[in-house]
Amino acid sequence: MCSCEHETRISGGPAVLWVGFHKNGLKWTGPSGEPTWFATYPTLKRGFCPRCGTHLVSVANGSDTVMVTGFSLDDRSGTDPVGHSFREEAVPWMNITLAPDPCASQPAAP
Repeated sequence: MCSCEHETRISGGPAVLWVGFHKNGLKWTGPSGEPTWFATYPTLKRGFCPRCGTHLVSVANGSDTVMVTGFSLDDRSGTDPVGHSFREEAVPWMNITLAPDPCASQPAAP
């Protein structure tokens, strides 16, 4: 989740739920194909549905990860938030219970 000023202004909501995918592991299967891209911040670009304009994804410059808006996914299983960036900037009435981070329970590599 993110409640920074940039995300809340773009989304029109108190936070955005992001789900990360490796660029090579993400395939655009919808009827509109790949999103239309716009630079909305000096270090990232965002993808919008070319048909309806829905904000779908965000990619930071040089990153191999595509961040997809969680509620744009058909299957939202496994998308419980494990972190909340800029939580101190969230509206005071927002109360988020974070899920345990699945990466934190993994044993360290030898």
